[in-house]
Amino acid sequence: MAYSESLARRVRSILGVRAGIVEKKMFGGVGFLHRGNMAVGIWRESLIARLGADGATAARQLPHVVDFDITGRPMKGWVMVLSEGIDDDRDLADWIAKTLEFVETLPSK
Repeated sequence: MAYSESLARRVRSILGVRAGIVEKKMFGGVGFLHRGNMAVGIWRESLIARLGADGATAARQLPHVVDFDITGRPMKGWVMVLSEGIDDDRDLADWIAKTLEFVETLPSK
């Protein structure tokens, strides 16, 4: 199954022309990298969010958030926000802001 192009358009719109953002096709979806570090991605209808270990643990307590696990091995520090959790553009923007806040703490690649 291909990734949601409509969700990709919404993510692009929220990210705008922010410096350092690069879009890249990966894992059957699309990822958005900031300064070389993946921040968010889209897999099918879900948003992949990189939040770090503590942020991912807290996020998993929220509705519509699950482990990022597409291979049988969950990725630490990452979650998937199901489509129900990002129906509203404000919710999507909040998730993107959280990921960028975390990725800003990482060294550029």
